[in-house]
Amino acid sequence: MHILALEPYYGGSHQAFLDGWSRVSSLTWTKLTLPAHHWKWRMRHAPMTFAEQLKSQPPQEFDFLFCSDMLNLATLRGLAPQHIANLPAVVYFHENQLTYPDAYRTERDFHYAFDNIQTMVAAEESWFNSAYHRDEFLAQARAFLRKFPDYSLESQWDEAAARVRVVPPGLPEIETPRRTLTAQSPHIVWAARWEHDKNPDDFFAALRRLKRGGEVFRLSVVGESFRDVPPVFTEARTEFAHEIEQWGFLPSHADYLALLQSADIFVSTAVHEFFGISAAEAILSGCVPVLPRRLAYPELVGDRSHLLYDTTVESLSNHLHQLIHDLSFCEKAIEQSRDAAHALTALRWATLAPLCDHRLISVKRCD
Repeated sequence: MHILALEPYYGGSHQAFLDGWSRVSSLTWTKLTLPAHHWKWRMRHAPMTFAEQLKSQPPQEFDFLFCSDMLNLATLRGLAPQHIANLPAVVYFHENQLTYPDAYRTERDFHYAFDNIQTMVAAEESWFNSAYHRDEFLAQARAFLRKFPDYSLESQWDEAAARVRVVPPGLPEIETPRRTLTAQSPHIVWAARWEHDKNPDDFFAALRRLKRGGEVFRLSVVGESFRDVPPVFTEARTEFAHEIEQWGFLPSHADYLALLQSADIFVSTAVHEFFGISAAEAILSGCVPVLPRRLAYPELVGDRSHLLYDTTVESLSNHLHQLIHDLSFCEKAIEQSRDAAHALTALRWATLAPLCDHRLISVKRCD
């Protein structure tokens, strides 16, 4: 079976998913990709660009089309050569533009959200990375469509919603070490994009409470940063200068995994997360995760209550304090973290890729 994969935003989780799957897949893959910059422009021009690229190439026989949520599949099918337009298509929703948070509370541009809806209606199947993401998007999209004055699209939407599946992203092969937390000066890691939706303010506020209470810890804050870095990072780099072990973007994924395997505690404060790749990799690397009880995190770690906090700064700082000082709590958290790591091994690409292969080739063309 020959798969044509179209990825308008080839970077980050999009690239990791496509490369991770295709690397161990039993299927044959041809990939057309665009750089992971200027996401709004990518969503606008990608159907035209890919259609032109496909027209200019020698004809190839493909069996299926696979794309991400950054491509308007309906537009692509209208512009591409007929043999491409007729392929059964699956779209993978890493994120969506209807429920993605806006840090600046500006008026949302719903054109991109409608692109996502059109893509889902045009696809034979839509795969979401978590049940949380699926449920949130389906509910919000239905409410969004009901706002329009006439020509209800609910029947088309109902048909598209019935073709939705949850397919979690695969994870790399990470050997989970068996270790205990460092009793003195535990190493705390925060790893995410340096943007408002990852809520760094709460993280540093919780650390500030710990430091004022006399706690001793080491700190690594890593992740990709862009032009508009929240000012809290500059302030925190000065405030926690004596605690910092690592600061900023790491040049390779291997370096990042090595950092996780040297750390004790992984913290997330995100207010936007559709799966939690960083948290999953941290758990597999042997960190004890401290995750907010919201978004996709309860789905990621199940009912392991010692790995979740109640979303406030006070709750986070208290949770960290317990990990450091309460031996019984700490031992239970380590046990639950190891259980979570064992459960996550089912998502390693060596295990997941054959299931994705089977799911993809079972998809039938909608007429």
